[in-house]
Amino acid sequence: MKILLKGGTVVSGQGTAAADVLVDGETIAAVGADLDAAADKVVDCTGKLLFPGFIDGHTHFDLEVANTITADDFATGSRAALRGGTTMVVDFSAPDKGDTLHDGLRRWHEKADGKCVCDYSFHMTVDDWNEGISREIGEMVEEGIPTFKMYTIYPAMMLPEKEMFFALQRMKEVGGLTGIHCENCGVISALIEEAKAAGKMSPASHPRTRPNQLEAEAVSHVLRMAEVVDTPVIIVHLSTKEALDEVRAARARGQTVYVETCPHYLLLDDSVYDAPEFIEAAKYICSPPLRTVADQEALWLALASGEIQTVATDHCSFTLEQKRMGQSDFTKIPGGMPGVESRGVLLYTAGVAAGRITLEDMCRVLSENPAKLYGCWPRKGVIAPGSDADIVVYDPDKDSVITAADQLQNVDYNPYEGYQTKGSIAQVYLRGQLAVENGAVQEGCSGAFIRRGPCTL
Repeated sequence: MKILLKGGTVVSGQGTAAADVLVDGETIAAVGADLDAAADKVVDCTGKLLFPGFIDGHTHFDLEVANTITADDFATGSRAALRGGTTMVVDFSAPDKGDTLHDGLRRWHEKADGKCVCDYSFHMTVDDWNEGISREIGEMVEEGIPTFKMYTIYPAMMLPEKEMFFALQRMKEVGGLTGIHCENCGVISALIEEAKAAGKMSPASHPRTRPNQLEAEAVSHVLRMAEVVDTPVIIVHLSTKEALDEVRAARARGQTVYVETCPHYLLLDDSVYDAPEFIEAAKYICSPPLRTVADQEALWLALASGEIQTVATDHCSFTLEQKRMGQSDFTKIPGGMPGVESRGVLLYTAGVAAGRITLEDMCRVLSENPAKLYGCWPRKGVIAPGSDADIVVYDPDKDSVITAADQLQNVDYNPYEGYQTKGSIAQVYLRGQLAVENGAVQEGCSGAFIRRGPCTL
């Protein structure tokens, strides 16, 4: 089937242009002004912006964590993602310690295959180290999974320094790329111990036991290790101006460092943790925690300057009942927030419409850069002939309000409740199929597993 999207403005990381888009089956056939092409359907996109489908490179669907399971599985999470303009997610396959990487990959395919309505792929979490895992890292790359994740925190998931060093060496050998969660585990554990001894068990202790300096120290530590190995890394969900300074220092030394941040670090701040009611503060527990307004501004400036390459959600959703597991102990509150449904409208509203970033910036951090970073460019991330027809049609004049009552995420609250958006998503096309129209996910959507190659960013 041929579809002609006519009269819109096509957005890329390099600029915007009034152009028509001809879709033929699952791919884009032509892009140009006043296309004169036969089509089975013509869609009037006058006054609307056409973005490449958004890619969320950091989600946690159907994850067993903190003695519970995230509220969104691949069925609910991917529907919410698609509604928000995300046509591809890259989730984290997380084998348990003692399992092989192939064990983890098999489990995540069982969770996602036939359930995910947007396209999907996986990063592979490396939380153990032996000869078998070293071998499997190369096998994962050959199987189209070239990206990995490691932690400097959480005893069940972190690698000791020596093993992390060997893992980074192996990534360099096989052309893999590692994203790292950076927080100083030892000092955070000490601060938590002190808070508990003082009887400070409320959510307000969460940010106070994970201060800015401990993210920055871990970022510096990891980047010095990567410098010795001479391999690029991704700092995931970076949240502080101090950590940004460590990245800048590494880049000044000649290192290649990629940076991801998240909408909640751009729009929310740590004042929420002082809410008098437990649940109002517990909603926002995530790691790293929300930071200050000054950190927000530093992140926005880094987005505008190109120092931050991508904005992902770290979608890790829990219901209010699950959050109440930590009613008497802030360390037992499951950490994470929903966000996969609202990322596009938040970046447009608080970024583009507010004058903080440009349309081109938004396209780069939501579409183009993640496609290049995660090895699926130019199949994804661009509106160009031969690319998958993943297209977000954005109406800048149809404002909306974000509410929990109007969401597909499988949670009973929204961190941005009552937020007035500038514009909204009118349609989403997934590989040429109309997948979302005016907020309604269409029947018959089916996500495909996407094999990926090396980073080209």
